[in-house]
Amino acid sequence: MKSNAVKSYALELDWSAQTILPIEFRGRELHLEARAYQGHDPHNQAFVLIHRANQANSELPVVRVHSGCITGDIFHSLKCDCYPQLQSALETITTSPLGVLIYLPYHEGRGIGIVNKIRAYALQDQGYDTVDANVAVGAPIEARTYDLAAHILFDLALPEIRLLTNNPAKVDALRAEGINVIERLPVVCTPNAHNVRYLETKKARMAHAL
Repeated sequence: MKSNAVKSYALELDWSAQTILPIEFRGRELHLEARAYQGHDPHNQAFVLIHRANQANSELPVVRVHSGCITGDIFHSLKCDCYPQLQSALETITTSPLGVLIYLPYHEGRGIGIVNKIRAYALQDQGYDTVDANVAVGAPIEARTYDLAAHILFDLALPEIRLLTNNPAKVDALRAEGINVIERLPVVCTPNAHNVRYLETKKARMAHAL
């Protein structure tokens, strides 16, 4: 299918599927536009949900680029803040005139994969913080890339966005890919006894705005 990307941008992905997806969210039935994308690497797939209100034509989109987290998003792990961030972002997206969730499942564990992530979790149980645990298992501290997310935004004709994130590096990465992040919107979540050190580490060692 023909892409609606900005013509001057070399779109390097396969726009593979589109449908309307009914979901239940916080007691509401919502019907969202759903799209699936795949980059050159078949493992680099993305899932997109789009909420459009009737008056959304001139609105700047609110966008969440969410790193997939099996332990948090599916099983509601208390070791991270992924699930509450996803829920908070969905609330904002589905109550905005134009909201977009880009879900990147291959970002598991900041891009190191589920096996290394669980290995790192085990080291955290021994006292390592999330940064040192990644290093100890031989994994990068940060292995995520955002080129596919940027390509998707261009394909959606959304080169200017308001980004839901606490991570300034994500803002910089999308801007480096040509996306104009007009505003960073914080995602506020309440810490718990299991993730408070994790959040402190993200703030102190990874410059997250928490």
